[in-house]
Amino acid sequence: MNRPEREAAVRRIMEQVPAPVPPELYAEIVRRGGRTLRRRAAARRLLWLLLAAACVAFAVWALTARPWVEPPSQTTPPLTGW
Repeated sequence: MNRPEREAAVRRIMEQVPAPVPPELYAEIVRRGGRTLRRRAAARRLLWLLLAAACVAFAVWALTARPWVEPPSQTTPPLTGW
């Protein structure tokens, strides 16, 4: 199919009247949609909570381990000039 034929086929499909949806499905769809939204919101809150906990854990580790401080030398410098 070339481009004009594809466009014409898409236009025919878009112009068709969609099949009617049974009215009893509406309540089920609304229920499932609400449940999905609540699950997504809960997952989003959980991820933000985990991120906050990781930031706090990193801050506590950084304050106790102090990785920016140079570790003490393991050997003593040689004594010269005595």
